[in-house]
This record gives sequence, C-alpha cells and structure tokens, in this order.
Amino acid sequence: MNNNAIKNYTYLLNLAKNLTEVEDDFIANCANISSLIFNNIENLNWAGFYLWRNDKLILGPFQGQTATTKIDLGKGVCGSSAKDKITYVVPNVHKFPGHIACDLASNSEIVIPLIKDDKLIGVLDIDSPRLNRFSKEDQINLEKIVMILLTNSDI
Repeated sequence: MNNNAIKNYTYLLNLAKNLTEVEDDFIANCANISSLIFNNIENLNWAGFYLWRNDKLILGPFQGQTATTKIDLGKGVCGSSAKDKITYVVPNVHKFPGHIACDLASNSEIVIPLIKDDKLIGVLDIDSPRLNRFSKEDQINLEKIVMILLTNSDI
C-alpha cells in the first residue's frame, strides 16, 4: 500500500470533516467536497455531484469540464449507481453499456450513491483520464468522505 495515499486520504478525511462540521448547508458542502477531491487526488478530470430531483439526477456542484445536466435512473454509470444504490467502480468506461460520455478524455470512473435514511439523495461522480484509476482503497475512502458529507449536512 502506498504510504502517500494513506497520508493523503487521512488528510482529506480530516479536511472533509472540518469543512462540513462548520457548515451544515448541503449544497455548500457538496461544492467544497468536489473541490477538495478534484484538487487533492491525482489523475482526475471531473469530480462532482448529481442530485436526485423530480425523478432524475440533476447536475450539482462540480469541478471540471461542463457536464450532462440530467440523467435518468438506470442510465449510464451515475444512473446505474443511483438505481442500484451501490458504488460502481468502472475500470474502462468505454466498455460500460450505455456510458454517457461528457468528456472524451474520461477513461475510468467511480460513482458513489448518496443514501440517507434509505433515501436516494444523489451520487458523487469522479472521472479519470487513466484506465483502471480507482482502487479498493479509493472506494473505501471516498465512501467515507460521502458518509462525512451526509452526516454533517442538513438534508
């Protein structure tokens, strides 16, 4: 295991906790968490949120290139993660059936559902230009960041 990654995730988890403990607004916290992830994790080209509104995922706070604004439940990686309420780690997005290509530079993706009290709130979507970018360690720690966000935000 990479010691820098452990140190980096420890730092990110602490910073996520500190940021969200002083602010309970969910949108403000999503904005800061997307910035935190995008600016502190290597080899990313997009990091942000889609929020569950009116039976669709609607683009929320993010960092990166412009993106699709609405995603139906079950469509693409984000819609699939939201529908199944599980994290999707996709080593090669070009092999994912129905992948929605917003940025042609994206090659791998991780999507983590935001679930509070068994209710879908949205998803955290992170893209990378590298194939096989996201490890089990990334998944575990990004899921922890989502839990910090959900615990400390007024939703």
